[in-house]
Amino acid sequence: MAYDHEVLVVGGGIVGLATALALTRARPGLQVGVLEKERAPATHQTGHNSGVIHSGVYYRPGSLKARYATEGAAAMVRFCREQQLPHEVPGKLIVATAAAELPRLAALAERGRLSGIPVTRLTAAQLREHEPAVAGLAGLRVATTGICDYTAVAARYAALAAERGAELRCGAEVRAVDRRPDGVTVRTADGTELRCAVLVNCAGLHSDRLARLAGDDPGLRIIPFRGEYYELAADRRDLVRGLVYPVPDPAFPFLGVHLTRGIGGDVHVGPNAVLATAREGYHRRTVRPAELAAVLAFSGTRRLARRHWRYGLGELHRSLSKRAFTAAVQRLLPAVTAADLVPAPAGVRAQAVARDGTLLDDFAFAGFDPDRPGASRRLVHVLNAPSPAATASLPIGREVARRALAALAAEA
Repeated sequence: MAYDHEVLVVGGGIVGLATALALTRARPGLQVGVLEKERAPATHQTGHNSGVIHSGVYYRPGSLKARYATEGAAAMVRFCREQQLPHEVPGKLIVATAAAELPRLAALAERGRLSGIPVTRLTAAQLREHEPAVAGLAGLRVATTGICDYTAVAARYAALAAERGAELRCGAEVRAVDRRPDGVTVRTADGTELRCAVLVNCAGLHSDRLARLAGDDPGLRIIPFRGEYYELAADRRDLVRGLVYPVPDPAFPFLGVHLTRGIGGDVHVGPNAVLATAREGYHRRTVRPAELAAVLAFSGTRRLARRHWRYGLGELHRSLSKRAFTAAVQRLLPAVTAADLVPAPAGVRAQAVARDGTLLDDFAFAGFDPDRPGASRRLVHVLNAPSPAATASLPIGREVARRALAALAAEA
């Protein structure tokens, strides 16, 4: 087979573009292509991102999320500084508002210690010194948490990869994948056929569908969860100086309603987490019946719902009731009122769920793996890369590139 690209990446979000950049850096002259179904890159999870550079303190020490977030946070700050992209490193507070949360707060401090993340314990009085309007019994300060503009970061990844010869094609939705011993052929919505030696799946919200299209059963489904935000009215932004988070429930990958001062000075409040009625369901009025039916028919969705229905009802209540959402915010920020909260754009989290209803709590890859003989050839899949994937995009990109280059070498 004559190849149009040696490695073809599907998905022009921050992970796909970081992978393209890593490939071109690792192998100068490599023929790399990136297909993005939208008219511009970084329009889904990357473009609906809070902009937080996560420290990695939440994640199990030794997990990919902990390793890649810790490494990625430092790498992201260096990248933004070198590329003169807007960023700040104000640190963040994790605040316990009830006595029952204090043991979990202590466990987070221990996680930080084990992962090498600088964490400072704060009393209630010390919390008030950092954030006078925030209420809490005790807290942690994580100095390495930052903020940036991930859309700008992704654009710079794309530009740097292009300088090294990578080709980004927008408006190129993949409709068919033909996997053969001598290569992979991809057909896009306009009928274009592209041939490659190795196909890399960084399709985010559609990564499980692309894996099945390529003939691989990932054993999971991407379930879209909409995260709905408000922001503080401009005249109330002074209530929050930096980033303030509650103590998360370890049973869920969601961090709870938090307060995030963005790179432009705006303060986002949220998100909640409700089942979206479409993979790209950024508004509750967006319903795609076939996608919703597929989610509801999946055994993992039903088992997840049975296991966590009380949590889900609480999230739905906060979605439908601004009063309930405001009450959740007031646990951290008592002075806030419903009138202070202005609707802001929502995001959608591509959360992988196993057939038994388990929410995958770590990054997940499939396909060719040089460390596991007999793995699927010519394909590399990124199957679970929600937050903190933007923070961790540079190390994730290097890992995916490593696998793709090993697959390429195996076929040489």
